[in-house]
Amino acid sequence: MTGNETGIANSTSGCATITSKTKKRHINIPVFIPHLGCPCMCVFCNQCTISGRQYFDEQSVPGIIEAALATAGDAQCEIAFFGGSFTGIDRSLMIRLLEVGYKYVADGRVASLRCSTRPDYIDDKVMDILTKYSVKTVELGIQSISDHVLAASKRGHTSADTRRACAIIRAHGVTLGGQMMIGLPGSTITDEEETARAICSLGCAEARIYPTVVFAGTELVDMTAAGDYTPLTVDEAAYRTARVMRILEDAGVKILRVGLCESENLHTGEYIAGPNHPAIGEIAASILYYEDICSAIDRAIARGVKTAGRCAVLHVSEGAQSKAAGQRGKNKMMLAEKYGLRSIKIKGSAKLSLGERVLVEFE
Repeated sequence: MTGNETGIANSTSGCATITSKTKKRHINIPVFIPHLGCPCMCVFCNQCTISGRQYFDEQSVPGIIEAALATAGDAQCEIAFFGGSFTGIDRSLMIRLLEVGYKYVADGRVASLRCSTRPDYIDDKVMDILTKYSVKTVELGIQSISDHVLAASKRGHTSADTRRACAIIRAHGVTLGGQMMIGLPGSTITDEEETARAICSLGCAEARIYPTVVFAGTELVDMTAAGDYTPLTVDEAAYRTARVMRILEDAGVKILRVGLCESENLHTGEYIAGPNHPAIGEIAASILYYEDICSAIDRAIARGVKTAGRCAVLHVSEGAQSKAAGQRGKNKMMLAEKYGLRSIKIKGSAKLSLGERVLVEFE
């Protein structure tokens, strides 16, 4: 899996990001190339399952792009070659696909191209080709910065490959995105936090986070059945994802998405086990809101504010009310019990300072 918000900031096949009232929506037009270019089969990977495509039809690419553009309105569009390892496919095919995409850039219908690939399929020659055809972003399937996790996942590359590839991409002036996974074989929360820190330090401007899910047709199915791998629960995955999100957000890395998008045609019949939850990103974000709300209330208590029997008014960014409330109001219930609050109001507000998640007042 190299190319795959939680309401945070997504732009995948009709899942558009509204960045502000003064900016256009941004839409990625995904062209999936399942397994093309992949030198090995990672234990977690079945791109045919994820993309809903069992083969790749080169001739279908213009139709895919045209169909997406027909419904894009005035959105800023970007063609995204996702699914396999784009820079590892047959070189002539890669260039033909880039030429198709570049025609849309040249006529102004598309702003740029992006692709996803593996760290071991990046070099200066590849980057020269990508930049020639207006590829502005390369998403790198880092997955983990831990060599023991990469080996257990049969990833086929090392952390040294990742560091080298990141440096090459940035040297060519291309935006770098990092994709990582939660709950890989042998991975701990410490490994995942280290991976998130590496994504930041290696210069990634964007990131995607994928909790590991067991799909049919993958080695993880056999590993799970044999007891060699235990999938995370939704709660476990959400907590570990929240820890990673905190690191990325604090470093200013834009989180493009958490988990698989519904538009990626994931067939429920192929799901075997693991945290395949449509709102996994929102659950993780709600954990961060709960922590920040508690910190704000604790600071108020330290200043002598009494909370028992009072109403807490939580000011959050417009559109983030549901994350602050938690799934089915879980955060509100826990906060009321912890602090003896009579009630909790959550308001979308412009009162927040830059980087502030929540402002708490009391009535």
